Amino acid sequence: MPQFGPDYVRAIAPYQAGKPIAEVAREFGLDEASIVKLASNENPFGVPESSRAAMAQAASDLGRYPDANGFALKAALSARYDVPSEWITLGNGSNDILEIAAHAFVQQGESVVYAQYSFAVYALATQGVGGRAIVVAAKDYGHDLDAMADAIAPDTRLVFVANPNNPTGTFIAAEQIEAFLDKVPANVIVVLDEAYNEYLAPEHQFESSAWVRKYPNLVVSRTFSKAYGLAGLRVGFAIAQPAVTDLMNRIRQPFNVNSLAQAAAIAALNDKAFLEQGARNNLEGYRQMTSAFDALGLEYVPSFGNFVLVKVGSDDAAGARVNLALLKQGVIVRPVGNYGLPQWLRISIGLPHENATLITALGKALAE
Repeated sequence: MPQFGPDYVRAIAPYQAGKPIAEVAREFGLDEASIVKLASNENPFGVPESSRAAMAQAASDLGRYPDANGFALKAALSARYDVPSEWITLGNGSNDILEIAAHAFVQQGESVVYAQYSFAVYALATQGVGGRAIVVAAKDYGHDLDAMADAIAPDTRLVFVANPNNPTGTFIAAEQIEAFLDKVPANVIVVLDEAYNEYLAPEHQFESSAWVRKYPNLVVSRTFSKAYGLAGLRVGFAIAQPAVTDLMNRIRQPFNVNSLAQAAAIAALNDKAFLEQGARNNLEGYRQMTSAFDALGLEYVPSFGNFVLVKVGSDDAAGARVNLALLKQGVIVRPVGNYGLPQWLRISIGLPHENATLITALGKALAE
């Protein structure tokens, strides 16, 4: 039997998404309405009403292709982040932005630097272009920026930095990131992945898009999938100087953000009330969950996102075992053995009653 494709593509392990509710219902004979999904860091409030209204209006023109350049969405983002429209690249979710960056800047055999326990797509994007991964050991489950700067090799073309980091939830202060950017060679692109930025407390927020003016090699990546509640529509974007966005837009697929997604994103972008509602729920849910973890005697990593990484046992089968016990009770969380964390589960923060269901189910699962 012939083998097709290059070796580096055949070596890729496909991305494992969180289990859909319908699949768990079928597998365990459960009622879909009773299942709580806390696996994929989605916004528990769903799509904002402002976006629903915008999509209803845009639906009348779905026989036409979307605006390939996303003029209106770029204009809204330009006003929101105070950057020229030509500094913006649109993506089919921020996952698309990460892939575009790898294809635009990395050739086969060249290296990409990222941290241990950081987003799985960094490895997939690197493998997808035949790049060489330089994985820097984590420090307290987060990025060791000094070690990452030291790890940059002569053939390094790209560095991924997640802030806050998924799946561990760790956060890097602004001054540390800026000091890191000062160390990175000018010919190495840094992708600052800020998918969870909107969940940061006010004292931790900073506008990294302003750094793009100072660092021509910086790409700031954001998404509408988390705090804005548009995960099913797939809208992401990057901010970078024109020399970078020009190359990324040469790689970007035409029409990669559909008409409904563009309309929904424009509406959600400045829906302050929706964002504030989500932030309040996230803060209260974090306290609800971590108080329960404390009561259960469980170790967890302090999180700055909308999820918590919690250790559920001491043996390497613990994560899978507790995950299965939760699935049987109709609670979906995320095992992270593929990140090298087989004793841990990543649990998204939901609505109060969803968190309460998880807490009760987790207590039962641990007692089995």
